[in-house]
Amino acid sequence: MSEAVHHQLTIPFEHAGQRLDQVLADLLEGYSRTRIKEWIDAGQVRVNGAQLRPKDKVLGGESVEINATLPDQVSVEPEQISLNIVHQDKHVLVLNKPAGLVVHPGAGNAAGTLQNALLHFDAKLSQVPRAGIVHRLDKDTTGLMVVARTVEAHTALVRMIEAREVEREYEAVCVGMMTGGGVVDAPIDRHPVDRLKMAVRESGREAVTHYRVVTRFRGHTHVRLKLESGRTHQIRVHMMHIHYPLVGDKVYGGRMLLPKGASPELIEALRGFKRQALHAARLAFEHPVSGKPIVNEAALPTDMQDLLGVLARDTAAAAAAKKR
Repeated sequence: MSEAVHHQLTIPFEHAGQRLDQVLADLLEGYSRTRIKEWIDAGQVRVNGAQLRPKDKVLGGESVEINATLPDQVSVEPEQISLNIVHQDKHVLVLNKPAGLVVHPGAGNAAGTLQNALLHFDAKLSQVPRAGIVHRLDKDTTGLMVVARTVEAHTALVRMIEAREVEREYEAVCVGMMTGGGVVDAPIDRHPVDRLKMAVRESGREAVTHYRVVTRFRGHTHVRLKLESGRTHQIRVHMMHIHYPLVGDKVYGGRMLLPKGASPELIEALRGFKRQALHAARLAFEHPVSGKPIVNEAALPTDMQDLLGVLARDTAAAAAAKKR
């Protein structure tokens, strides 16, 4: 069984001089560069009506039409899985995803995913590509996601994400004491050796992350982050790149670091935090049909609130000890 994919877009002039496959991978977040190259080679991508090669350079302003297919690796069945819906109407849903919930079925996760849950929640979502899912969160990242309930809304939301018109803000707890906020502008691609990981590489796709300090602790920092792009593992890779990996990140976090004289409570809290401390806290966009602003915020999950509480108590205790 295969899924039809249709996109129409205009290449922004800022991409002039770049390869066609790279540009389309930048503009279409939901598909890998490899997948897009396959479509181009198969003649399923037309640029101003003509078939080009993946390596051909674009000028900017070209009209692109994609009529392709996306094979389904597994049959996705409805499953009764609880969903935390924070906004819904007949065109869109906004939900607060818990840790541990995989978005799409795949290797090792044939069932029990968000897509299975959505098909149970609304059977009509079987008529919408990927049951309406237009962007992803990692399995152990919590927070807000928007889902399209109609093909019309799906098409509009995909275009809005391509045009970076969907605002996404996150909160995270990083290892290390940041002196201030900043911007990470570093391209991301597959890791050259470990194909399950991503890495900052010159060959990668453009990726920009803005971050600012919320609270500094003795050896950790609570930060707020805003994405300009949405690459796989972007925040996790970028924070590692600037030497402030996320607490609990088994893939990019490295070894656990403790401030001098860490309390038993802090040691236990850090050792017991088994996921990356990352939460999609705010999601804002114009409704794809009405144009009305939709803004949703989701409070930090309990595990991150508890961790911040322990960090605050440790920092206060250390400050008090210095005064004695």
